[in-house]
Amino acid sequence: MEMAVRKGGESMRILCKSKIHRTTVTGSNKDYIEGIGIDADLIEKADIWAGEKVLVVNLSNGERWETYVDPLDQDSGKIELYGGGALKGKREDLLIILAFAVTDEKIKPKIVLVDKSNKFKEYL
Repeated sequence: MEMAVRKGGESMRILCKSKIHRTTVTGSNKDYIEGIGIDADLIEKADIWAGEKVLVVNLSNGERWETYVDPLDQDSGKIELYGGGALKGKREDLLIILAFAVTDEKIKPKIVLVDKSNKFKEYL
């Protein structure tokens, strides 16, 4: 992870701003350009933008990697691994998807919990 950045003498910190907790991989394609495909409903609820850099943590095998978000159909429940990320997980693996902000202020992250079908369950 990057070091803190300085802004006019103030210390900037990298804080978790968004988390999608315990999603289930529904598919993968190592030949796709790159990224992670996420149901558009989930990225909206977690305040993550299309193209935003995320850290993906695979709870099933311990792999971690950074990539960017590719929105998939709204309310589809799809979570798809693309490119090199497709080699870091398989269908039915459990993931945590994290996004960060560089800030000099405290922030409360949006933490989205999903059910086994990757549908929004609640905010934590």
